[in-house]
Amino acid sequence: MILLLNPNTSVETTSAMVEIAREAAPCLALAGRTAPFGPAMITTPEDLLASAGAVMALAAARPTVGAVRGYIIAAFGDPGLEMLRAKIRRPVVGIGEASFQEAASYGGFGIATTTTALEAAILARVAASGLPGFTGCRFTTGTAQALTARPEALVEALGLAVEACISDGARAVIIGGGPLARAARVLAPRFAVPIVEPVPAAARLMARRLAGDHPGTASGVGPPLDRDAPQP
Repeated sequence: MILLLNPNTSVETTSAMVEIAREAAPCLALAGRTAPFGPAMITTPEDLLASAGAVMALAAARPTVGAVRGYIIAAFGDPGLEMLRAKIRRPVVGIGEASFQEAASYGGFGIATTTTALEAAILARVAASGLPGFTGCRFTTGTAQALTARPEALVEALGLAVEACISDGARAVIIGGGPLARAARVLAPRFAVPIVEPVPAAARLMARRLAGDHPGTASGVGPPLDRDAPQP
């Protein structure tokens, strides 16, 4: 079983992301888990920090779905990714890192998203990935909360941000955010350049890692645990 950990408190978002991940990687047995505390949507650096604690709490909870083979952290900022990898030896994939890798395979890539307050955090994650060809972030106007409450407006606003990324020279555009997963799906057929959806990208990356294509700690598998220590 792969646990998809939603670092925000929206059960609806968790369900949507699990459904999309299953479509992308039917070979994976997936179950979703929703943060027991923290923000309903991650829109600020403070939210991102709080959600890292929620990820660790979710991973530490006793599973009720059988043996856990890996974890997907389903927030674009990949909160708690390094902390969780340091504690377990199962594969851990973040939807942010997975989308960077997939988008970079097309050449230059940009990010279209809704959270201007997280620009510095997003740029830091891209820089840490070491991947070349990043053309920058483009943001929607208006608040993320207001847009996500109006799905059609969200799609149109993100579409404008995608167009701006293409103008920047992006050959692929990431729709940056777990709660934006459904909007990303709607936008994908509208553009000639690939629209990279982080949740499917993470599901595909997890499937490859479980198949043994990316062994070692560089693939997101943490070091062996102390045999006497409790293992999640």
